[in-house]
Amino acid sequence: MSPVTCTVDDEGRVLISTRETAVKTKNLRQRPQASLCAFTDNFFGEWVQAEGHAEIISLPDAMDLLIEYYRRASGEHPDWDDYRAAMIRDQRVIVRITITRAGPDVSG
Repeated sequence: MSPVTCTVDDEGRVLISTRETAVKTKNLRQRPQASLCAFTDNFFGEWVQAEGHAEIISLPDAMDLLIEYYRRASGEHPDWDDYRAAMIRDQRVIVRITITRAGPDVSG
């Protein structure tokens, strides 16, 4: 696992932005099963581990999803043209995870 910022779309799928050249992208293309551990901003507190099927959406198809990802995670960007150019320059992709299992269901 590696630390990432993620958000959730209207269908409950997890969205993550990463680079086409990242090792995680290569690994998920070979084996599209993902695990993630999500916790609050305080780190020590509630958390959830989730697993599911991952799909990689590359540019140009990813652009609208990259914008949606940014809006959900950070709000409005001050310069959307600059953001789009950076997404192309950085070869960004969206990893979209459909959760199939999550827990823990109890705490001690």
